[in-house]
Amino acid sequence: MILRNDLEQYLNNLLKPEQIKDFCPNGLQIQGNDEINKIVTGVTATQALIERAILEKADALVVHHGFFWKNESYVIRGMKHQRIKALIENNISLFAYHLPLDIHPELGNNAQLANLFEISDVEPLEVGNPLSVAVQGQFSHAITGCELSTRISQQLSRECLHIAPASNKKIKTVAWCSGGGQNYIELAAEQGIDAFISGEVSEQTTHVAREMDIHFFAAGHHATERYGAKALAKHLEEKLSIPAIFIDIDNPA
Repeated sequence: MILRNDLEQYLNNLLKPEQIKDFCPNGLQIQGNDEINKIVTGVTATQALIERAILEKADALVVHHGFFWKNESYVIRGMKHQRIKALIENNISLFAYHLPLDIHPELGNNAQLANLFEISDVEPLEVGNPLSVAVQGQFSHAITGCELSTRISQQLSRECLHIAPASNKKIKTVAWCSGGGQNYIELAAEQGIDAFISGEVSEQTTHVAREMDIHFFAAGHHATERYGAKALAKHLEEKLSIPAIFIDIDNPA
């Protein structure tokens, strides 16, 4: 058992949300039980995940995508009302960490992708910004675009989109950003990096890849952001000695 306030302090010390400007409040978003005996982690605080947390008799839900995003309506009705009502009625605390869970050097989404894709020498993509949301690294040896596409698809268990430049050059250096980080592709191309990986693709991403001679891979927003929450559950169970499980609610996007 851990007290809610102690869990909040532990998560804040671990993920350091005060270091980065974000689009939502990070930390405790919905207050529940004072005592926490079980934790569920997941990508997004959907109704389906909340219901699973209720079935698991969890006292805390820790997610990457929580509530109260910048520029969204302040009104609590409809879908948002149902989600918040379920949390409050079941005394489940909701903790959310957005960008802090992307950039954590060990547990973060980007760090976990580096492990999965066998990328080494990880450093910020934005020069002079140690908290860059996008990062870069390299493979032990140059590989083809088809080889990297296969590796991504196999590791994430979903078919990724690959847009190859006309040169179809081999890939030694790579940059990436989990989720909706496709707009960092130009910064990667300007630095002469061979490939860029993200979760999403925009219409203009194709043109940038082709015209700036850089491979682009889109593997899904959800698929690229599963692994931070999964690693966090394992970490919390080991360090706090209370049950913590990751629940994946499938999302093809």
